[in-house]
Parts: sequence; structure tokens; C-alpha cells
Amino acid sequence: MVGISRDGSWSLADPTRRPLQASGRAVVLRLPEGTLSASGDVIAFDVAFPVLHGPFGEDGTIQGAFEMAGTPYVGCGVEASAIAMDKDVAKRLMVQHGIPTSRWQVVRAEDFEAPGPAVAGIVSELGLPVFVKPARLGSSVGISRAATDVELKDGIRRALAFDRKVIVEEAIRGREIEVAVLEGPRASVPGEVVIQTEWYDYESKYHDESSRFVAPAPLTGPEQDLVRRMACDAFTMLECSGLARVDFFFEERGRGFLLNEVNTMPGFTPISGFPAMWQASGMSYGELCNELVTLALAE
Repeated sequence: MVGISRDGSWSLADPTRRPLQASGRAVVLRLPEGTLSASGDVIAFDVAFPVLHGPFGEDGTIQGAFEMAGTPYVGCGVEASAIAMDKDVAKRLMVQHGIPTSRWQVVRAEDFEAPGPAVAGIVSELGLPVFVKPARLGSSVGISRAATDVELKDGIRRALAFDRKVIVEEAIRGREIEVAVLEGPRASVPGEVVIQTEWYDYESKYHDESSRFVAPAPLTGPEQDLVRRMACDAFTMLECSGLARVDFFFEERGRGFLLNEVNTMPGFTPISGFPAMWQASGMSYGELCNELVTLALAE
């Protein structure tokens, strides 16, 4: 176990502690030879499993380091990781390839010097309420819901503290459906996030015990077939490999399935959605991990 602290330093982590803490001996990955050492002792390993979220973890950065080191690693490569991390670029590619998604607008830091006109244009195009997100972040960090012009301005300023590019998306009233995809592509049965709050924010994801994940999701056979096919199309379109979780909104009496985002390194605890969907599809947690390591070594 190697932990990475908030300042970017690598350390051995005690695998018996939960949550893991990067508090052990300092670890160095040497390039280009690809050796991993702790206080001078070389650590032998076969494959890296980067269970990391957000910048430097799933945006292609650490994947590029592994590529330079010639190190096999689990998950998507540099290209797919970087594209999927940028919600604006990913959504543009989805639209180009005929995959429906929610409507959105982009706000860049340099364009927000005059927030009045920027906000007026967004409200005219998308209406209210809307959701404001840093374009290249994850785990619902920096996201806010805006129901007024003032809340929209404040939400954009808050998101700009995390990223110089922000996306503003229309609010969708629909179910949250997810599909786990493995290289092939092969899609699991869909799952559904069931929440009691107004939207699935950071608190709902990590601290609200009333939030539930249901797999398989209660969908008709044709609905399951459609969303699984759409998930595989998105996986292929973004040049993904290894694994990805593809998230949708489902407007049952409207536009149907709308692709929200592709997550190239989803949560991976035994109770996370990605393994839960594969378990509902007949693959155990251990079999899933073995499959991912086998795919990484075969690259």
C-alpha cells in the first residue's frame, strides 16, 4: 500500500488502518527505470492499481508517469483519463457522437470579470435552477445548486476557486442510473443511486446514511439493454480501457437516458457502486480485482 498525501509526497501506508494514512517510510518511483523504493529498499511489484480520485490520480497524470516507467497499471490510459476528467470536452465529444447529454454552458475565469452578462446568458439558455461544477474535479467537490442569479454568481466564484474552467448544467428531474463497464466493452447490470436529499452532493455521497445504491436498478428489460449499450458506446468513444463507471440521468417521461459523466476510476471499496454492479452481474469482488489486474498485465 502506497499513500499519497495532500502535498504530493508518497509514503508506505499501513494496510490495517482505515482510512489509509500516508504516514510510513517515504516512497520514490524512479523514472525511467520504474523502480519503487522506500528508504533505499527496493519494493518488488507486478502492477500498479491507482485507486485515486481527482487531479493527479485519474486525470492522466499518474498514468503518464506509469507509462514513462514502463509499469503495468489498472485502468484507462492517459488520453481517456484526461478527456473524461474534463466534463466540458467529454460532453462535446458525446454530442458529436450522438450520445444525449444534459445542456450546459462553460464559464472561464477570464470571462467572469463581468459576471452580470455571463450570468444573464446562462439563465437565458438554461433557465433556473442550474448546477455549477468545476470542469475538472470529482467527488462533487466545489459543486453547488443555484436557483437565483445571486446563487449562480456565488456558485461560479466558488467553483473557480478549484478550476479556471467551470460548467453550468441544466437541472434535471430524473433518476440517477449507473453502469459499470469492463474492457471489451462489457457492461454490468445497471445500478441506481437512491437519495433522500435534493441532490447527490459530497455530504450525500460520503456521510448521509440514508443514501442507498440499488443493483440491479428497477428498469424494464429494454431500458436495461439501452443504457448498457449507451455505456459501452461512451466507453469506446472516449478510448477507455480497463474499467469505467458511466453515469446517467433518466427522464422517464422526457428525453430518456442522458449521459452525465464517465468516471475512469470509480470508488472501489467492497460496498462501492462499481463492484456492487458486477456482483449483481455474477462476478465477485475478488474475481473483479483479478480481472482488472489480468487486463493491466496484458496491455
